[in-house]
Amino acid sequence: MAAAEPDRDRCSDPIMPHAAPVHDDQGRLTYIGDDGRRYVVGLPPDCDEARIEEVMDRLRAGSGLFQRIEQLSRQWLREVACTDLDAHEALTLLLTSLETALEDTDAP
Repeated sequence: MAAAEPDRDRCSDPIMPHAAPVHDDQGRLTYIGDDGRRYVVGLPPDCDEARIEEVMDRLRAGSGLFQRIEQLSRQWLREVACTDLDAHEALTLLLTSLETALEDTDAP
């Protein structure tokens, strides 16, 4: 599963699906977990070692930007979470809103 948290990787309990698995526009089997995150099940069948390494290099190169996005997301969660919108609900709202917004744009 691609989106698991570092501490979650060590945990033997799987993330429960919140919705039925679907194939995304790239043919990968994905699902939304109870934590609001999208998970990819397995690697694409045509993925070889060189391609995996290329993807990992790109992910490492983007880690600084990702950390900034994470900081801004945490800041947003602190600002909007309240008694009527708990932290988990705010996280789910943030992730689904980002997913919707980003799906509507053409990826480079």
